[in-house]
Amino acid sequence: MKIALIGASGTVGQRILQEALTRGHQVLAIVRDTSRVTQQDENLRVVVGDLLNRESIRKAIAGYDVVISAYGPSHGAENTMQTVTQGLIDAVKQAGVQRLLIVGGAGSLEVAPGLKLVNTPDFPEAWIAIALSAAETLEIYRKADLDWTYFSPAAMFQPGERTGVFRIGTDQLVVDEKGESRISTEDYAIAMLDEVEKPRFIRKRFTIAY
Repeated sequence: MKIALIGASGTVGQRILQEALTRGHQVLAIVRDTSRVTQQDENLRVVVGDLLNRESIRKAIAGYDVVISAYGPSHGAENTMQTVTQGLIDAVKQAGVQRLLIVGGAGSLEVAPGLKLVNTPDFPEAWIAIALSAAETLEIYRKADLDWTYFSPAAMFQPGERTGVFRIGTDQLVVDEKGESRISTEDYAIAMLDEVEKPRFIRKRFTIAY
């Protein structure tokens, strides 16, 4: 399968890139700085791309089967997420790509009926702005005439082990017997590529945790 991966040099993007290459997919890595992609693989091509330039993205992704966006704004630039999201949707549609999968946020997951994680007392203040912006982008995707999939991670999301053992949910935060919600970026990447290869959540959000 031909996969265009936006944000391939980030913490999550790197793991998705490695998982995709391990499975033998052809990958176009779209990044702001090509020097940050260190993998060498005959199935990998690396290009510079700017998500604020819709036409450049459209040209880059034309002919690909799937686009995965692992884009994340820097702190202080959260207000660009809505513009970037709409531009990405338009670029994917204009390029004729069939599917768009998004590395989403966990803040919009429900922890109780009507209560989102971002609205709980213990949610880190430094992450509130980006969590709220990510929640707004989810609503943009829900209105899009496009086969999108929004993949929210667990509450605790960082590099770790690749175990291949995890649980999948939809709009509610998945927690373990201790009430904790955790996933490694490596296992998240497994589930992302599983969804690419065998779609289960077309025009839906799903989530993951141990």
